[in-house]
Amino acid sequence: MPILLLSILVIIVDQLTKYYIQTHLEPGMSIPVIPKIFHITYVLNPGAAFGILEHKTAFFVLIATLMVGAVLYFYPRIPREDILLRAGICLMTGGAVGNVIDRLKTSYVVDFFDFRIWPVFNVADIAIVTGVIVIIIDIIFFKKGLNESE
Repeated sequence: MPILLLSILVIIVDQLTKYYIQTHLEPGMSIPVIPKIFHITYVLNPGAAFGILEHKTAFFVLIATLMVGAVLYFYPRIPREDILLRAGICLMTGGAVGNVIDRLKTSYVVDFFDFRIWPVFNVADIAIVTGVIVIIIDIIFFKKGLNESE
């Protein structure tokens, strides 16, 4: 159960940072932190990563709902010792829920981390990508031999 708190923490930090951006910046406004390298830029994203599938709010909500349902079903079946897999799933779930909250409120996702060479993103996006990486690392390095015959 304690690792599930990771999902809740991701949601809280994601929503607090988005609230701060929304209350202190206007859409499109950009503040250089490291000029030409890293800015805080308030973007309302109607799509997914790289702006794909713009204005498909119902689709994204459905996918996130199915994912959360699958997590609720399968998570209790994951051995307690499998901390990396559990953590990766919690990061992904927290990030997905954080972005769905935005979509349900406004049909947009608030993005603000702007490295100028990559699309603008947010805390939820970081959690999703980190969760996927943790799951891949767990599968590649810690699940060796599961599918091999003896």
